[in-house]
Amino acid sequence: MKETGAIVILVTTSTKDEARKIADLVLSQRKAACINVMTGVDSTFWWQGKLDSAQESVLIIKTKASLLAEIIDLVRVMHSYTVPEIIALPIVGGNEDYLRWIDEETSG
Repeated sequence: MKETGAIVILVTTSTKDEARKIADLVLSQRKAACINVMTGVDSTFWWQGKLDSAQESVLIIKTKASLLAEIIDLVRVMHSYTVPEIIALPIVGGNEDYLRWIDEETSG
């Protein structure tokens, strides 16, 4: 399998407004080609030794692996959580035209 160099970053936020602000910042600096915001996500998780749950929004960020560290820094500055979820997954394949578009639309 050929390495694409593209990744998807998942970030949960406490509100849709927070998600939009983070998306706007990342996109305005051309660190991502596209960001989807999914709202109304039911999350269940362990926090400080207790089972907890929350309604969250999820950002799905399409970008290049080389921009991951910069995006993590941008998200941390804007995020309200003490420990924000920021996880990256490699894109192992897909529409070559779309993958090329991700590369062309991001800078850095």
